[in-house]
Amino acid sequence: MRTSTINLQRPLSRRLMPLAYGLVGVVGLILALTWVALQVQVALAGFLNGESIWSKAQKQVVISLDAYAAKGEAADLANYKLNYEVLMADRWARDQIATGNYDYEEVADSLRRSKTVTIAIPGVIFMLHHFADAPYMRDALRAWRSTDNSIAQLNTIAASLERGYTTGGITHAEIASQRERIAAINSFVEPRSKLFSRSIADGAAWIGEVLFCGVLAASAIAALLWLGMARRILASIRGTEERYRLLFDSAPDAIVMVDEASGRILDVNRTAAAWTGRRADELVGDRFVHLFVQSMAGQQAGRAATNALLGTDGHSRPVETQTSLANWGSQPVRQAIIRDISERVAMERERQIAAEALANIAEGVIIADAGRRVISTNAAHTELTGFTSQSLHGKRLDDTRCLPDGKPLPQSIWDSVAAGHNWMGEVLSTRSDGSSYPEHLSISAIRDGEGQMVYYVAVLTDIHEAKANQHRLEHMARHDPLTGLANRAEFERYCAEAIAVAERERLAVVVLFIDLDAFKIVNDSYSHAIGDRLLVKVAERIRRQLSEGDVAGRIGGDEFTVLIPRLILREDARAIVSRLLGTLSEPLLVDEYEIVLSASIGVAGYPLDGDNAAALIANADAAMYAAKTEERNAFRFYTPMMHADTRRRLQLATELRQALARNEFHLVFQPSVELRTGRIVAVEALVRWQHPERGEVLPAEFIPVAEGLGLIRRIDEWVMQATCAQIQAWDMAGVPPIRVAVNISARWFGHPAFVDGVSRTLQSRHLSASRLMLEITESAMLRLGDDIERTMQTLHTLGIEVAIDDFGTGYSSMAYLKLPAVAYLKIDRSFVTGLPGDSNDAAITEAMLAMAKSLGLTTIAEGIETEAQHDFLLRSGCMEGQGYLYSYPLRPEEVQRLLCPNQPPVPARLRLVPPKRS
Repeated sequence: MRTSTINLQRPLSRRLMPLAYGLVGVVGLILALTWVALQVQVALAGFLNGESIWSKAQKQVVISLDAYAAKGEAADLANYKLNYEVLMADRWARDQIATGNYDYEEVADSLRRSKTVTIAIPGVIFMLHHFADAPYMRDALRAWRSTDNSIAQLNTIAASLERGYTTGGITHAEIASQRERIAAINSFVEPRSKLFSRSIADGAAWIGEVLFCGVLAASAIAALLWLGMARRILASIRGTEERYRLLFDSAPDAIVMVDEASGRILDVNRTAAAWTGRRADELVGDRFVHLFVQSMAGQQAGRAATNALLGTDGHSRPVETQTSLANWGSQPVRQAIIRDISERVAMERERQIAAEALANIAEGVIIADAGRRVISTNAAHTELTGFTSQSLHGKRLDDTRCLPDGKPLPQSIWDSVAAGHNWMGEVLSTRSDGSSYPEHLSISAIRDGEGQMVYYVAVLTDIHEAKANQHRLEHMARHDPLTGLANRAEFERYCAEAIAVAERERLAVVVLFIDLDAFKIVNDSYSHAIGDRLLVKVAERIRRQLSEGDVAGRIGGDEFTVLIPRLILREDARAIVSRLLGTLSEPLLVDEYEIVLSASIGVAGYPLDGDNAAALIANADAAMYAAKTEERNAFRFYTPMMHADTRRRLQLATELRQALARNEFHLVFQPSVELRTGRIVAVEALVRWQHPERGEVLPAEFIPVAEGLGLIRRIDEWVMQATCAQIQAWDMAGVPPIRVAVNISARWFGHPAFVDGVSRTLQSRHLSASRLMLEITESAMLRLGDDIERTMQTLHTLGIEVAIDDFGTGYSSMAYLKLPAVAYLKIDRSFVTGLPGDSNDAAITEAMLAMAKSLGLTTIAEGIETEAQHDFLLRSGCMEGQGYLYSYPLRPEEVQRLLCPNQPPVPARLRLVPPKRS
């Protein structure tokens, strides 16, 4: 290869010489054009310099002559004459050149006298002689010539003034007249002088562009000609090499040219580079033996030898190598042809693996002849059936197998396999000891080259355990994994079957929808593990109350369903529903906890309440919701009105999401009065929803929906922001400062950002913490769990007081009354309503008032509507009260008028507002 390269150097250099000559010519042309452009630019620079001198001389002539006319000083006259001579020298040179017949040296001397740059004088003469009629130059010379007479008039004026000042006979009037003539001549000359300067400058720019375009065009043409010549020469050179490389690189085998003397690689084809994963330039120079895993020692020329070709990724390729010695010019070269034998090796390996796999495969394998007589079996078949290959030899493979129902294998199986298909199915196989087991059997055929069937191959698997697992999976897919009850899909299937039977036999089918009351409190108070065990016990109690044919299901969370088929009437389900309510309300012992629950049950029946399973379940769900909403620990039969209520709740949920964005909420404030004096000491902020179509929606209607949707926190935050904004507005209006109570939901009170949110709101409105009181129900405090004391301590540190609302209606832990920040105890309206006539309400109320007094808590009674209730609470020691007896909830402006009846004068202190008496 190297010898060949050396021999090719001389002819290659000769073929490339025209390219070198052409390149030298292109460079020389560009240099020549650049020199010409430079000379033209020098001439233009000189011409511009002469134009600048002429313009300055023209201006100075006018200035000096006017100064001489005004003062008569000899210095001004001398300056005038000096500049006038410059003008005359330029004019004479111009006119001489214009004649076309001039003395070059005289003209050059005249330009030197006009102070033109010496190096530019040849360019100036050249431009005036050859380009007098060129664009811009023609306009410049015309403007220049148009001033000749005016310049001559200036010289006449100068002579007249010189005579006058010399004789002393010049008058002021004559001086004024001459200056006017000078000014008029200057007015004529000055715009033409500017036109001359502008034309010269534009001409210089134009000539520069022309020169640039000319040089660029000439260079481009020369370069294109050179590139065309280079392309033709290189194409002819490349043709020979490409023909060789095409044959070399297109070979399917790897070809490596090796120097016989050094053993180093001289050249490789594309296939060799691809198989080794290295570029050709990386392989050239490396030793040939480095390409293989095994040593090349002992390989003879012309003999094929197997080896493994190395790749850069660490993998090897099985190859067969054959070498031959050749002379490459004067250089001995060994040509190695490397053939990939991966497919051949893989086939041999596959045959070996197939033989080993047949012997070691976990499935049983039987090979039978065309008459279905057993030829051989593998070890797995012996292990599965107990039959050895020798004991089955010559017997038909279907002698020990039958269909699952005991019938022999039909002829259709063998006809299908003979037709070229593969048969698979379940059969019952007999072991050597006489026992049987379910077996998955697959039968296929092996054919010869002419397509005739030669052997049957049967693959068999014991599926006893798989079928057991399948039954378990099917049971799990149809049943709740926690309680073992039917899941929703399975329950609906049972419902559909029961409805089909009831339709034929004209019977009724009833579906019960059971929901546990307050199950979430169990999860929150104990743990989800306790909750799961509780659900298991509930499922067991439901099962015990059912008769044969009834079906119980769990369709999610704490929601259970019961199917009661074959009833005469829907109302016949009352007995079992009552039993279920009773058994579910009994205490449940879960681990060491005794838990008491109740349930709400909805009842829907076919055909009255629906004609399919989904409708019955949905209607029973609606009836359950009605029972939970109205009473709890009760049941309700479905009525169409229940679905209307459900749809209304769904619509309300949709509109509630939009209400915050549309700012449809507003606040009203219910005063809290001091019972002893009747003075308003606080107000409670109450949220109202002004629906754009329905009008005002009561909190009792939308607050439960907001809690279910998780929107209650956002509503609480809005109420907090709006309340603090209203307090700030009242302060700015001069309303006496009063305490404002805000109700806090359990969801927001238990949120980690609750305390920080309240603190930031107060700081943003610059309000004191004492202006705000938080009302928190016992259930909200219970939900917070162990964090309640830390939260209360933080509120106490911030100076925010807390009132426990609805005390006595729930868990009623006395420990809550001792928590930091708790300063108020609100007596629920359920206790106030029966006062003073109900002895139980009176006793409970007096006990709470006494307890609060001993703990130093301020008591506030809710729902006071009669004078008797007011008097009883006052006598019993209650400090504050709220209710319609004193005031309905008021708008902010009404509260302001109530507290400040004489505005604009701002009252110095709160006034006494006597309670309204009915």
